[in-house]
Order: sequence, then structure tokens, then C-alpha cells
Amino acid sequence: MRFNVLHALGAALLVAMSVVHAQQQFTLFASIVDRSGVPVTSIDAADLRVKEHGSDATVLKVEPINWPTKLQVLIDNGVGIGSSNFVNLRNGVNGLIEALPPGIEVTVVTTAPQPRFLVRGTTDRAAITKGLGLLSYDSGTGRFVEALNEATQRIEKDKSDFFPAILSVGTTFGDSVVLDRDIKNMMQRLQQRPTTVHVVLFNGGQSGTAGANQTQVGLAVTEFTKGRFENINSATRFASLLPEIGAAIAKSHEIQRQQFRVTVQRPEGATGPVVQVSMGATGGDMVNNLSFDGRIP
Repeated sequence: MRFNVLHALGAALLVAMSVVHAQQQFTLFASIVDRSGVPVTSIDAADLRVKEHGSDATVLKVEPINWPTKLQVLIDNGVGIGSSNFVNLRNGVNGLIEALPPGIEVTVVTTAPQPRFLVRGTTDRAAITKGLGLLSYDSGTGRFVEALNEATQRIEKDKSDFFPAILSVGTTFGDSVVLDRDIKNMMQRLQQRPTTVHVVLFNGGQSGTAGANQTQVGLAVTEFTKGRFENINSATRFASLLPEIGAAIAKSHEIQRQQFRVTVQRPEGATGPVVQVSMGATGGDMVNNLSFDGRIP
């Protein structure tokens, strides 16, 4: 039996008390593969072993999940990009969509002069392509934080089972004033509904408060959600970087949707928050990824 411990490189995951409270049952999400590394499609509760702090827990239920990924793409189409760089941005966004497999729902929002839908959530590739055809330059400034806030609000309102992801393609121009309450509310939503946020921030030569604000917010949300942050100075990088991120999102989608939701009874006498958990599988299968929320950035 091979065990997967809930942390990278076999270390134990210490979970904050505010995240996993003291309770007699808890839920794990597990990606399980066979000897060849192929994801298994079914497994019985009797084939899994879970330990908490080294003591045996009881696996009560195992359910396969096939949740889709819903991706929101936020695009600063304003003066921070600059009209001369717009073709590079367009090529990068088109490459991003081409890198995504069928089944990922895509929403596209432009942020200048304010957040506006180009594409409302759909898996219809023709509709996405049609919407992207309307992507155009605007002389206004992008609303980086406002667009992120609205994206997290849409996730909060969607009560279906899915893995949310956000890619914000922003600039260092605009958002000179950022309210603490907006950041606080956004971070609370990201904690309540685990989401992977990626940020690409283009610095076209602007500097000052706005650039500092957006850099700080971008770093904060990507670090908190284990997403990717990229600060670029050349618009030509869009053409390769956005498809690269699209390919990473596609890979996460494939792994995330082939998981099992495992309901576990804590060991007798266990108290306090769930802080150290491991899982193993019998018969040569291996737990490839283990988490409390199923999110694989």
C-alpha cells in the first residue's frame, strides 16, 4: 500500500482551524491512479486507508466526481495596453482559447472603461470565437480590482459543482484607488469557494501608485490561490504566455475532474481541527493527489 500525505513532497498538511473545524467527519478529494499511472474510474471504500495523526480513520463513502472547470478571462483592453500592442494581446487570447479542451466553460470580460461581457459562460467554441471577434481597443482605463471582485461574486452566486478559475490579463495603468473592504471581501470569497487565480500584468512603461496597487493585489490573490503571477514588459510575450497558461489550465481540468470525494469518520477520540491526514490505496493503486477542496492549480 502506498500512502499519499496531504502536502507536497510527502510532508503533512497543517490545516488552519478556520478552514477545517473540529468535527467528527470530514471530506477529502483524491486523484487515484493504477500501476501504469492511468486514473482509475472506480474504487471501493474498503480499498482506501486514511490516517489522521497516524491513527486509523474510517472511510464511510467514496463518490466519483466529474466536475467541469469554469474559467473567467478578464482582459484589460484599455490605454494600459496601448493601441500599438493590441494585436499581440488579441493573438495571445486566441491562443489561450485554442489551448483549452472541450468542456471548459469560458466567460470573457473586458475591463476598460468598466467590466463588460464579451462572452457569457459557455462551452460553445463557436460562440466564444464570435465573442472574441468583438474584442477591441478602448481609450479608457482597465478596472483590474473591480473586475476581479465581480468575477468572485459570480463564482459565489453559482451553487453548482465546478472548479472555478480566473485569468486576469491586466496592466499597471488605472485603479489608482483600491478600497481595503473590496480586497477583504474578494479574499473572503476566494477562501469560501476555492478558486485558482492567474494574473498576467503588463507594464507598458507606466509607473506609480496604480502599478503598485495592481502588482500587490495580483501577487496576493495568486499566492493565496496557488495560481501563477507573471509581470511582463513586452507585449509580444502575450502570444506565447497566454497559450502556456491555457495549457496549464487544461492539464488541471483533466486531473481535477477525475477525482473521488471521500467522506471520512475521524479516529475515536480525535478532537480539535483536522491537521494531519494521509491516504493510501490497496492493490497497487496510488493516491496521486489529495486535498480538502479538490483544487489542483
